[in-house]
Amino acid sequence: MKLAALLTSAGVNTAVCVVLFSLYSVLRKQPSFVNVYFGAKIAQVRARQQDAFRFDRFVPSPSWILKAWETSDEEISATGGLDAVVFVRMIVFSFRIFSIAAIVCNFLVLPLNYFGKEMQRHQIPAETLEVFTIVNVEEGSRWLWAHCFALYLISCCACFLLYLTDAGKMCKMLKLTPRELHCGSSSMRCGLCGTTASFSMLPMEAETDKGRSDFDGSDLRKKESAAALVFFRNRYAALVASQGLQSRNPMSWVTDLSPEPDDMYWSNICVPYRLLWIRKIAILVASMALVAFFIVPVSLTQGLVHLDKLQKTFPFLRGILQRKAMSQLATGYLPSVVLIIFMYMVPPIMLLFSTMEGSISRSDRKRSACIKVLCFFIWNVFFGNILSGSVIERFSKFFKDVKNLLAMAVPSTATFFMTYVLTSGWASLSCELMQPFGLLCNLFYRFVLRNKDVSTYGTLTFPYHTEVPRILLFGLFGFVYSTLSPLILPFLLVYLSLAYLVYRNQILNVYVTKYQTGGTYWPIVHNTTIFSMVLMQIIAMAVFGLKKSTVASSFVIPLIILTLLFNEYCRQRFQPLFKHIPAQILIEMDRQDEQNGKMKEIHQKLTSAYTQFKSSSLMLGDPVPPSHNNCRLEDLEINPGKIPVHHPS
Repeated sequence: MKLAALLTSAGVNTAVCVVLFSLYSVLRKQPSFVNVYFGAKIAQVRARQQDAFRFDRFVPSPSWILKAWETSDEEISATGGLDAVVFVRMIVFSFRIFSIAAIVCNFLVLPLNYFGKEMQRHQIPAETLEVFTIVNVEEGSRWLWAHCFALYLISCCACFLLYLTDAGKMCKMLKLTPRELHCGSSSMRCGLCGTTASFSMLPMEAETDKGRSDFDGSDLRKKESAAALVFFRNRYAALVASQGLQSRNPMSWVTDLSPEPDDMYWSNICVPYRLLWIRKIAILVASMALVAFFIVPVSLTQGLVHLDKLQKTFPFLRGILQRKAMSQLATGYLPSVVLIIFMYMVPPIMLLFSTMEGSISRSDRKRSACIKVLCFFIWNVFFGNILSGSVIERFSKFFKDVKNLLAMAVPSTATFFMTYVLTSGWASLSCELMQPFGLLCNLFYRFVLRNKDVSTYGTLTFPYHTEVPRILLFGLFGFVYSTLSPLILPFLLVYLSLAYLVYRNQILNVYVTKYQTGGTYWPIVHNTTIFSMVLMQIIAMAVFGLKKSTVASSFVIPLIILTLLFNEYCRQRFQPLFKHIPAQILIEMDRQDEQNGKMKEIHQKLTSAYTQFKSSSLMLGDPVPPSHNNCRLEDLEINPGKIPVHHPS
């Protein structure tokens, strides 16, 4: 690919961004689209619909950019919760580390790549992108030490930013957040079934519903159910009960912390425990089949990158592709567009798979989908394009030398990933701002259903399962290609800058926080970052070996070991805080609520918080609706200490 083709792709995407960003700044001022662009603040801005016609509503303005920039992390936390803060911190971390990488690699490594061989030079736009990569460095060159130095510097800076800076802030927020988040009816994240001094059952029947119960308390204890929600008088008792075995047979009673009321996914709470592992295995097989299926479109997109092979395979395209503009468009823009179209099918499928796994909380379901989408992107977008590109060139040697395969294939596919960042990155942010699906729904409600009440249009929650994998995938590109093809870093920094503004704006104005994971997306960020760093180091070691610089290659081995040791230390130090709330914090919360007299209020609110059908006001002992006769206990309103209990039978 010529540099001109990359610049063509950058120009097209820049024009798309400018047009859509300007259009967004106009549409967000229109009263009829308040529900689309201010879903999170619709109650406060409803009065704007009464405004008279004003000319400034049709003039693009950067006011939303200033607002997104000036918003503090505390405001983000108050609006979107801890998950939103983690998401923003992920973008900030990526921007910081790749800013360092861009300065080091573009001023140190890039010139060495460009002048790595004696060759006939062309004008910069006419140069092929390979001359800016490590492919252009001669074998045995002493300048490979500069690449090794950059590799060490980037890895050390990433570990420093990942530990003193971001991980520390996340853990600090985790320690302070429970007291703020759990001060109302959602006061605890624990509970269990059992009979202890702290266990309490709700009244058997309400005064207005006397005579409706078809079984008493003693019968209730004998009823067998797939799951039940139970509450405790304090958080600490529920935590202790949740972490212990309830019988000699560990399969008799399986206990776990229950989600918050709004986070409960009622459809899965009745799934018998013995079926959960079967479902997980089946979903794993289905996910692997989906990954295998998508190798086909990934290979097709690589065919568009290799223009000469495309002309050889389809001779009728030869005349069209010989035109300069068409060849630049075909190699610089179309491959990533085709791949993105196919990739839009993946997140909904993975979310469906995560639902079928049996998760009882909406946040865990979305988090599981996030991990699946991330693994899919890393394999199909990164490894799939690398391997399919190399298969086109040397299928006969595919299984003979994996080390040389990575060393040769990774630098050669850098050009595709540059265009992918431009198309999937820059353009996707424009679509995120515009909310095309929300606009279509708005027009459908207003002009087809004749419904102008914006309060009935519904709201959206933040799509973490699609956006977290996307940014982490771009982070993988940045790490792997920082020393191999530094030209990708400026495009990546532009994307991260836009993402910082766009997503903060969306968190503040568009998406409503109904449930959250409590910051548990950060371990995904940490683990993926470590994976990206180790992959960067392994590929660099292979490339140095291929370039016959054995000393530089061997110097990468200690870096890999140190990175893995750093990851193990962080896992021991920080990971437990993301899995369990410390008992010390729960005890302090209990004492504070008891001193302030809030515990009684919390117990009273719980009687209406945990019910699947809010309008039915079911009490303990009430008959369950006929459509749910197969699971009796999960519809009952229960607990400040709350744990779903799975009975295997």
